[in-house]
Amino acid sequence: MKTPAMISPATLEEAAEWLMRLNERSPSPEELAQWHQWRASSAEREGAWQRAEMLLGKLGGLPPELAMPALDRPANPQRRAMLGRLAALLALAPAGWAGWQLNERQGWTADYQSAIGARGQITLVDGSQLTLNTDTAIDVDYSALQRLIRVRRGEILVQTAPDIQVPGRPFRVSTQQGLMQALGTRFSVREDAGITRLAVLEGQVRVELEGRPQATPTIIVAGQKTTFSATQMGPLTPADNSLTTWTQGMLVADRMNLAEFATELARYRHGIVRCDPAVARVPISGAFPLDDTRRALSMLALTYPVKVTTHLGGYWVTIAPA
Repeated sequence: MKTPAMISPATLEEAAEWLMRLNERSPSPEELAQWHQWRASSAEREGAWQRAEMLLGKLGGLPPELAMPALDRPANPQRRAMLGRLAALLALAPAGWAGWQLNERQGWTADYQSAIGARGQITLVDGSQLTLNTDTAIDVDYSALQRLIRVRRGEILVQTAPDIQVPGRPFRVSTQQGLMQALGTRFSVREDAGITRLAVLEGQVRVELEGRPQATPTIIVAGQKTTFSATQMGPLTPADNSLTTWTQGMLVADRMNLAEFATELARYRHGIVRCDPAVARVPISGAFPLDDTRRALSMLALTYPVKVTTHLGGYWVTIAPA
């Protein structure tokens, strides 16, 4: 059978259910017959099961928390939550599993980190302040030569303070793409899919690209934002305080494409937010609560001609034409 390119959330949930049932205990001959019949009933179901088998190979078997014998009672709320998480993993497809495994482990040894949907505030020994956005992990390395913040993943807002301990010691933030040095500054840094997003709200930030250490550093001044990779700086565009409204738990959209909105909102919740291509370019404006993403989605559906549907216990959200 040819494996379909797209597999529906309902079919992925069915595959997750069978994966859990077959790993929880030794299946009976009747259950095995039902499983074979389910697989053979459509190319989509066979494709979903192939994903399930590949996931088992990647993980080396189901994690213990997904295969507890106590979860074999269908009405168990814990079982439903685990089922939804497993189905969400299947939705990532093989190309995304490596990234999922990395994200599951990355940050366990970080100095500071925040959970998905959470924020955190840190006051450093010199008085500088950091605000961590959702799903962020950083290291703090203060030495006699520099004050260094390493962003492993996520986004931070930085408010630097004068260094009274070692006057003249530079304050720097590093990502995989480059090194930023604050020049009396308030600025935000976000590492996002191989690029760094930098917005300077006060002062200046000097940027050195990781892949071009001999190049002349670029100075970004207050009111400017940019993106950069390890080898290339992006264009400078206007920046203002609306970029940091996440610190107050709000996502402010100003004629933002619905697809971009869906991507941003997904950062603050577990699971997947999918935007139908038919409404991907619809511009939206407004302030949406990040601490209650369900409410944010309800506000969206009440304000714009779209409908929001959920599957897999809320893990999979689809925004489509009304």
